[in-house]
Amino acid sequence: MKHAFYLFVFFGLLTAYGQQDPMVLDFNEYMGYVKKFHPVAKQAALTIDMGQASLMKARGGFDPKIAADYDRKVFKNTEYYDRLNATFKIPTWFGIELKGTFEQNDGDFLNPADTVPADGLYSAGVSVPIGQGLWINDRMATLKQAKLFREQTQADRDLLVNQLLYEAAITYFDWLQAYQDTQVFGDFLENAKMRLAGVKKNAEVGEVAAIDTVEAKIAVGNRQLSLEQAKVRLTNKSLALSNFLWLGNNIPVEVQDNVVPGVSVDDEIDVTLEILGKPLDSFSIEKHPKLRSLGYKIDGLRVEKRLKGNKLLPKIDLEYNFLTETPELINSFQTEEYKGGINFQFPLFLRKERGDLKLAKIKLRDAELDLDYTEVQIRNKILAIYNELESFQSQNQLIFDIVKDYNTLLAAEERKFSFGESSLFLINSRETKLIEARLKQNAVQNKYFNTKAKLFNSLALNPENL
Repeated sequence: MKHAFYLFVFFGLLTAYGQQDPMVLDFNEYMGYVKKFHPVAKQAALTIDMGQASLMKARGGFDPKIAADYDRKVFKNTEYYDRLNATFKIPTWFGIELKGTFEQNDGDFLNPADTVPADGLYSAGVSVPIGQGLWINDRMATLKQAKLFREQTQADRDLLVNQLLYEAAITYFDWLQAYQDTQVFGDFLENAKMRLAGVKKNAEVGEVAAIDTVEAKIAVGNRQLSLEQAKVRLTNKSLALSNFLWLGNNIPVEVQDNVVPGVSVDDEIDVTLEILGKPLDSFSIEKHPKLRSLGYKIDGLRVEKRLKGNKLLPKIDLEYNFLTETPELINSFQTEEYKGGINFQFPLFLRKERGDLKLAKIKLRDAELDLDYTEVQIRNKILAIYNELESFQSQNQLIFDIVKDYNTLLAAEERKFSFGESSLFLINSRETKLIEARLKQNAVQNKYFNTKAKLFNSLALNPENL
């Protein structure tokens, strides 16, 4: 019942008007519903959220950290040790880490190195990598890559939305062609019925041979058959169109029989798809979302390559901490009282590190080649589509003239028939040719509209006004 209610709201008072007063579903309105409510469009928006979440996660690598370690051992009424070590760390951009600690240790068997004043010992210091990890480290690389991924998701979102709208547009154009074909057969069926009625009257008064009624009846049957076949195609295309129609709360909508496509589609396509007035020389290939997405991917791989190259350096960490019992007094931090050290690590063969760097270089080169190929492919595809559009403008004019001439021939043949100088066979023949021309006109128009949709898809536009 809930779905039925939304269908009623979406299509208005459809059933109140019935078949005599159909409701028009304009191309612009249809595409607006697709972009706003279709699940794939909502999924595309989730890619932006993924990018933001990844960036938040990467920034977490620079969050300050608090750690506490407490150990105590008591055995046979003897307190071996009671140790507390609390640490506060602040990671910074260039691998430098600021650190403050508090130690309080006690016990009968305490390690002499762990002996501190009764009220505890405070320290404040810094850890600095002077080899591996100074100019780039895992935290830094992850954050840079997350920022690039966030930008990449915006380009990917545009690609997903564009592909959805492209498929929706193609489906609408197919629905329009099926509707126009049905109208053609419907119109000519009415003509055939009127002709059959006229032939029967003339046969009754002896003006034409009775056999002519059979031929007129056959023409009516053929038109009815063609109309039924066209109706089946229209129904199937309507169902395909319904796949793209949704309302809020993920409610699918089914196109009703009295919903028809708009007749002024040609005037709406360029405005709706935002390809109006876009000459070939106005398109900037560098702004294409696909190329931008690949560009961000390459930038991320460059960061990865730089990180892997940094792993070839020795790992040398220097640490220095001021020690004091009274941290509230600034002058209590004396350079003579400190705790420091150095940590050095360096693999002898670096096979893992050299292998990682080589793999990073291969991935980067592969992505660069993919970008070069994709750029040429997109450029040539757009050129080909512009050539097709120019050709279809001529084809539309040619088929319009052909239909006009067939109409003239049919009208002349019907006039001759009214004077008794022609036959039903010639009229049916002329009419059949006219029907074929009308269907071809619909097909050429459909190809023309599809080519415009292909241009929209090749440019990877994401209309802002839908």
